[in-house]
Amino acid sequence: MEFFKIRRDIPFMRHALTFNIISAITFLLAVAFLVLRGLHFSVEFTGGTVIEISYEQAADVDAIRNALDARGYKDFSVQNFGSSLDVLVRLPSTENRNSSDVARSVMEALAGAGGTPKLQRVEFVGPQVGRELAENGALALLVTSIGIVIYLAMRFEWKFGVAAIIANLHDVVIILGFFALFQWEFSLPVLAAILAILGYSVNESVVVADRIRENFRKMRRAPVREIIDNAITRTMSRTIITHACTQAAVLAMLVFGGAALHYFALALTIGILFGIYSSVLVMSPLVMWLGVKREDLVKPVRDRKEEAVV
Repeated sequence: MEFFKIRRDIPFMRHALTFNIISAITFLLAVAFLVLRGLHFSVEFTGGTVIEISYEQAADVDAIRNALDARGYKDFSVQNFGSSLDVLVRLPSTENRNSSDVARSVMEALAGAGGTPKLQRVEFVGPQVGRELAENGALALLVTSIGIVIYLAMRFEWKFGVAAIIANLHDVVIILGFFALFQWEFSLPVLAAILAILGYSVNESVVVADRIRENFRKMRRAPVREIIDNAITRTMSRTIITHACTQAAVLAMLVFGGAALHYFALALTIGILFGIYSSVLVMSPLVMWLGVKREDLVKPVRDRKEEAVV
């Protein structure tokens, strides 16, 4: 299905160097923010107190946040847990206060916020558990990246695998750079969004790479630059439709999903936008500069006389 028919190939590769200089600057800025400011980790990674509270009627999450904020708590999170009657409160670790004292203070604050809060459970997440989660998250990113390289190298050629993983890690680092710059809370849902973006971006990379391979078979006398330009142009209609629909769903989560889904949807929004850019304007130039050629993707047809001799 093509809603947007583009009759002439757009010369993307003519401006490949410019696009990649912009990408390199953006990437370096993201790395600088990560080094200088660091990520604002949530309770899952830093350790803290997790409190489950139930109500007889639907809990007013905004009123609970206001009550905790008025009590002087910072960097906490409040979200519904299981149903609208149950609420999960996460609070960072505080010196000289144990979980029981924190839970008692929270219940006192919520007593005047309306409803009849009932304490269900209190758990303490230690720093060691948070460190293990951070290490496991980094390991998940590493394993996913290696899997992407292996898959693309087997399906196409190693140059595509290398170019795609550089482009995809470019997206990941930029997302992390945004979270470091604005000190948005980095939690497990955000980590899940980053892993989802890796898979989403590699799908776009596969579409473009598949069209490049197809063009090498059809456009036998065309140079590599024209083959890649044609591949990107021919996939633009699909790219616009797919990403517009996906972005609409993510923006709906961002606007109407509430605080529980805010940073998850925000990471997806940034990742989708940069995923389109990197798959087309980062991966494709890298493939060209790595020296991809027709023999890498199309097996030469043996002459019939040679086959008869064999």
